[in-house]
Amino acid sequence: MTNGMTASKIAVSIPEHLLERARSAVSRGRAASVSAYVAAAIDQKSKLDDLETLLEEMLAETGGPLTAAERRRADRILGVRKTRKRRAA
Repeated sequence: MTNGMTASKIAVSIPEHLLERARSAVSRGRAASVSAYVAAAIDQKSKLDDLETLLEEMLAETGGPLTAAERRRADRILGVRKTRKRRAA
């Protein structure tokens, strides 16, 4: 661990394919260890959760989420192109 932080050891169960992805990241030099990879993933998820909470609070203070018409207008102003939805076979 870096930054002078103490580490706690825990045991978790994850799907095999995710473990292989973590090991692959380590072998490619993208993480120092599987533990470092998992810690970075948890840190990232935590930040996204905090951001989602902030967005929910902001929406509550400003009248809620955009209506469909407001979203279309915002997309038009921002130049967002719609992607076509694929039909289920």
